[in-house]
Amino acid sequence: MTQFQAIHCEHEGTKLEGLVAWPAGAKETDTPLPTVMVMHSANGLRHQVRGTIEKLAALGYLAIATDMYGPEVQNGAPEASHQAYGDMHARPGIVRSRALAWLDAVRAHPGVDPARLAAIGYCFGGHCVLELARAGADLQAVVSYHGTLQTHAPAEAGVPKCEVVAYCGAQDPFAPMADIDALRQEMIDAGARYQITVFGEAAHSFTDPDAAVMGMEGIRYDRMAHQMSWAGTLTLLDLLLGH
Repeated sequence: MTQFQAIHCEHEGTKLEGLVAWPAGAKETDTPLPTVMVMHSANGLRHQVRGTIEKLAALGYLAIATDMYGPEVQNGAPEASHQAYGDMHARPGIVRSRALAWLDAVRAHPGVDPARLAAIGYCFGGHCVLELARAGADLQAVVSYHGTLQTHAPAEAGVPKCEVVAYCGAQDPFAPMADIDALRQEMIDAGARYQITVFGEAAHSFTDPDAAVMGMEGIRYDRMAHQMSWAGTLTLLDLLLGH
């Protein structure tokens, strides 16, 4: 059975509280584990992320969901998460610096093997993990699912150290084909190791079975894109984290 515990981080005066999922039977005194950071969408930690870290823990990974808003927002009404996302979106530099602060907190956790560490993220979280790669974060890989792709500071030549993977939908109004093409060129110019997969019929939030609940144009679940992107992620993690 998966074990859960809290993990904390502080950034620019904001106290943040994430969630750690341990593989069954693992303990902090055991050998450090291959680890996956999971970064939440604009809807916050309660949406989709807990199930993801539980699945990863069942596969033997230490899985850590990070909190970009703070527990008061995460435990509040959905509107609070939307407001927090809007506030962060208006200050793009804070997204990158907060993601880096979380990476430091995760690397310092006693259960984490820093040499076997990757980060994945959905929507806003997909943007966050791409920002980690652009900053030259010491990771084995980042994986973005239907993440927003524009950035205030594109990757500079030679800076990205990790494998950069983006799963995108050709029908995603929040990451249109022009942004996908720009990301590809950015990665080429930076000399990054990258993979970009575009699902021709997929829209935004294609990994979320409950996407239709949002009732928004351009947001819908796509079973094929979801399952293929997850299978690709597990293959990548197995190859790069040696698990």
